Amino acid sequence: MQRFILSRKNQAALVSAILIVIGFISALVFRNGTAADTAFIIASVLGAAPIAIQAYQALRVKVVSIDLLVTIAVIGAFFIRNFEESAIVTFLFLFGAYLEQRTLNKTRSAIKELTEMAPENALKQMPDGGFDEVGISEVDTGDILLVRTGAKIPVDGTVLSGEGSVNEAAITGESLPVLKSEGTKVFAGTILESGTLRITADRVGEDTTFAKIIELVEEAQDSRSKAERFIDRFAKYYTPAVLVLGALVLLITRDIELSVTILVLGCPGALVIGVPVSNVAGIGNGARHGILFKGSEVINEFSRTDTIVFDKTGTLTAGNPSVAEKAYYGNDTDKALMYLASVERESGHPLAKAVLDEIGETELRPVENTEVVKGSGIIASVDGHMVAVGNAALMEREGIKLDTKAKADIARFEKNGNSLVLTAVDGELKILMGVRDQVRPGVKENLYKLKKLGIRNLVMLSGDNQGTVNTVSRELGLSEAHGNMLPQDKAAYIRKLIEEGRIVAFVGDGVNDSPSLALADTGIAMGAGTDVAIETSDVVLMNSDFGRLPHALGLAKATAGNMKQNISIAVGVVLFLLAGVFFSNWMNMSIGMLVHEGSILAVILNGMRLLRYKLRNRSSDETK
Repeated sequence: MQRFILSRKNQAALVSAILIVIGFISALVFRNGTAADTAFIIASVLGAAPIAIQAYQALRVKVVSIDLLVTIAVIGAFFIRNFEESAIVTFLFLFGAYLEQRTLNKTRSAIKELTEMAPENALKQMPDGGFDEVGISEVDTGDILLVRTGAKIPVDGTVLSGEGSVNEAAITGESLPVLKSEGTKVFAGTILESGTLRITADRVGEDTTFAKIIELVEEAQDSRSKAERFIDRFAKYYTPAVLVLGALVLLITRDIELSVTILVLGCPGALVIGVPVSNVAGIGNGARHGILFKGSEVINEFSRTDTIVFDKTGTLTAGNPSVAEKAYYGNDTDKALMYLASVERESGHPLAKAVLDEIGETELRPVENTEVVKGSGIIASVDGHMVAVGNAALMEREGIKLDTKAKADIARFEKNGNSLVLTAVDGELKILMGVRDQVRPGVKENLYKLKKLGIRNLVMLSGDNQGTVNTVSRELGLSEAHGNMLPQDKAAYIRKLIEEGRIVAFVGDGVNDSPSLALADTGIAMGAGTDVAIETSDVVLMNSDFGRLPHALGLAKATAGNMKQNISIAVGVVLFLLAGVFFSNWMNMSIGMLVHEGSILAVILNGMRLLRYKLRNRSSDETK
């Protein structure tokens, strides 16, 4: 019976509302007091039944709930034959609970949207070579799947053949499609907008990136912050305190109506709901923008950050060396580039790929008599010409003369943190290229946004040499930059900052970053990084999009501020109502309950504003 009544709370509220209208019409229009009282009594009983059951269930686990306050207040209203107010109080309480649940469901829409995006079926290759549709649970690692235009990609995998545009908004938050072809990675839950792909399954079921995102967001929205735990404890003791206050007022004044009114007005409903709705909405906004907060406590801690420490490679920089600067000498540059590409194609050195990417499509010639000079470069014969490709030491060894301009260029390239690739043809320097891991596009502008959000210290730690680190630091305008650091050195530096009283966030992506991510007040992992880094972090930026970091910090600050606003609204309304009882003649149960439910709706709507939060674009003044 209890379950049946509780499952019909919304219907009870609706019927109560109709009966209250009938009661007022009977009293005001037909002047029939008996009919009016009958309608109000039935409305009160219907409304009080689920409230009383909830109060009883709470008492069974030794919790004095808000429902008990309302139940006692309704009984008191019956005792003084104030049926009109008891009916209105129970209706407003149930209607407030309905609005609360409805709006909380909206704030949790990120989870619902993600769950609905989860693929249910896949086209799996059978032993006869054909493809049959099977449930996603029947797909195993290594299976070959077919994905057609408009279909959801069912697993994390690698493209075997085909080409198509994939909408990865579910994973990265980006709406622009990404071109996929042989050898590229695809993710479960993303949508193939055009083309056809054959993929091999790398991760299936709960191991996919998409499933982990859902799990992280669910865990985050179910977690409780210190503020929520404090308010739970506060409500646990506050509710009995209101009961005692009501009893004392009754003993002193002998005024049952005043005592009952205090019970109604003292309900801390807005205080109890205000903080959770802010946190749930903030986490939902983050999920929609490719930012995963692992709990509401993370949001509060991150909002207080004053120092952000960055790993360099793969975080501030792209992680892939590329040609940053180049200079040409003499004539026949095109032929020299062709000879250079021909030689570098034979090399497995990391700089060779950067050089080939820079040159692009060009004619390649046969390479003969190749000699690898360890630690210096390569000497070879191309089309009968002797080609030397390597560093300055190789040029000196081969007796290549460097004029004043070339020496000045070399000094400038080295000062800028480049690794040098020099190319000489038949004893004459032709090409100088500077290769380095370049800063990610937009990083400088995003660092400026972080400063505008109150970050006082921007620090870079790297295992790279100090010269390269200094170059990147100057370009980005960082507060500090330290090179030649091993993982334990980075962790020790984070510990030192925390001991100095700074509130530190660390941003990284590699296994070597895991100790620092775990040690920092807030660990932030780039989503394309290692699983270990992601597991030990508190915040994940999907798709390694550095541009999401300012939004994440701004959202954390907005959520923390919103939570404080809700607490202020809730406490302010309760104090106002109680003051109205003792110092005015117009306050009664109905008005108090209306204001009380209005405060609950106010904190819910205030919290829901976070679902629409966007970091405002500010002019960077050339990012200063």
